[in-house]
Amino acid sequence: MAQTTLTIRLSGELSDFVATSVGESGSYENISEYIRALIRRDKERVDQQAFERLKAELALAFSAPESSYAPLTAADVIKRNQDAHD
Repeated sequence: MAQTTLTIRLSGELSDFVATSVGESGSYENISEYIRALIRRDKERVDQQAFERLKAELALAFSAPESSYAPLTAADVIKRNQDAHD
């Protein structure tokens, strides 16, 4: 697994906030742990948004009337996708 080293600079209010979140009085042992937790939460948020978009698309597709569907062969789908990318 690849490892990335980041250097960030914080000052003022952001620096103070991080300082209160790390160490003996904070929820995190060190700044790296805090940053990893933030990134994980952000990734979960992005994944949840993608899941919600997918659910909405599926709900829309399943709510369409049966008459809106047309039979397609695999070749039809492949051609349609190829035409869309040309």
